[in-house]
Amino acid sequence: MAKLYFRYGTMDSAKSMNLLAVAHNYRKQGKRVLLLKPALDTRFGAAKVSSRSGLEADADMLIQPDTTLDPRDFEGIDCLLVDEAQFLSPQVIEDLRRITVDPGVPVICYGLRTDFRTKLFPGAQRLMELADGIEEVKVTCQYCAKKAICNLRFVNGAPTVRGPQVQLGADESYAPVCWAHYDEATRQIAVDTSGPTLRPS
Repeated sequence: MAKLYFRYGTMDSAKSMNLLAVAHNYRKQGKRVLLLKPALDTRFGAAKVSSRSGLEADADMLIQPDTTLDPRDFEGIDCLLVDEAQFLSPQVIEDLRRITVDPGVPVICYGLRTDFRTKLFPGAQRLMELADGIEEVKVTCQYCAKKAICNLRFVNGAPTVRGPQVQLGADESYAPVCWAHYDEATRQIAVDTSGPTLRPS
């Protein structure tokens, strides 16, 4: 049976660059690969899969939250590569899981594990529950040499733990940080009543 993979990392961990390299290798071997991404990710163009290194490719399919993936549409495909998978709905993740069984296409999803409050995205949570293989794409903290595990959000240059879970942005809005620097930057911030607290109970 083909497998479902989740390759996760923080912002700036070169997830999209890894995806594009895998796509290149498949195509170099004459194999058919499809690139999928959530329609809401329009940072670099609605139909583009782009990395900060400058590499990019056209997405073959844009996925809406209510998209239903028909397994028959993927017959004869050698691999599905999914960018920004954390933004997919749990139902779409379940559809991808089924596609690995029938018609039996490997699916490799790339994305964030947690948001700027260190909470799992729904799509990432379902991938953690269903994936055959879970791999971390590593990068160091922006402020030290430790491994980054958190995504620190900024508003007007100041760290924040307020706002919606999904808020598109790049280097001006997010930084990959280790837990120590995340905790230092956020522990003094008063959290609004609608959001979860970062302080231990």
